[in-house]
Amino acid sequence: MILDIIAILLIVAGLVFFLGAAVGLVRFPDFYSRMHAAGKGDTLSNLLVVLGFAIHELRHFDGSADVIVFCKLLAICAFIMLTSPTATHALMDAGYEDGIEPVIGEDGENALAADRKKP
Repeated sequence: MILDIIAILLIVAGLVFFLGAAVGLVRFPDFYSRMHAAGKGDTLSNLLVVLGFAIHELRHFDGSADVIVFCKLLAICAFIMLTSPTATHALMDAGYEDGIEPVIGEDGENALAADRKKP
């Protein structure tokens, strides 16, 4: 019972972070900020959802096949932790090499910091 609740909470938390990443993709002003939101939100939300699935699988434990599925889900988590930040960095590096400039305010500030100062 308690493991089901924990699994559901982890999956819902992952969906909330997916929503936050989607809002960041729409809201942020430039390529680098958007990539940051996508990379961080994607990694954390995927990990939370897959971990919720792994805990749900442990809840219904009835043999060695369930342990193998649990181990595979943990391996997926490790794979996501390694590849998602690497892919985000590679995309940002490609954008930098292509000459994409970050959005900077009039007095050298970041656009979001300048936006916060407006009344």
